[in-house]
Amino acid sequence: MAGPSVELLQHVPLFAELEPRELKRLSGSFKEHSFAPGEAAVAEGDRVARFFVIESGEAVVKVHGDERGRLGPGDYFGDVAMIDQGDRTASIEAESELKCYTLTFWDFRPLVESDARIAWPLLQAMAKRLRAAESDA
Repeated sequence: MAGPSVELLQHVPLFAELEPRELKRLSGSFKEHSFAPGEAAVAEGDRVARFFVIESGEAVVKVHGDERGRLGPGDYFGDVAMIDQGDRTASIEAESELKCYTLTFWDFRPLVESDARIAWPLLQAMAKRLRAAESDA
């Protein structure tokens, strides 16, 4: 089973600075997962240390059962829970057939520790989420 394409990974802000050859190597660490409409990819409160990149389909983001957003091809989720290995802060439910690629904590951490080109965009993404959460509060 092949991992995500270099083109898909290039559109993920966390990986945008990587060279195509590095993305191709990274792609081999991902595993493919599919979800049927209505199926949860992750549930709020779960402890699943995986990062997800959506290749196709749409998903709904829910917090305490309330819809908070929608995700589609090229979007990603699970970065916060993967980093701190804490509980999921939201549920992600497939709205349509959903095809994702996942990367585990133990594959992701050495990559971030060894390459600042991934670490910096990750920090930027976290800062944006923190600002958005504070403005919603």
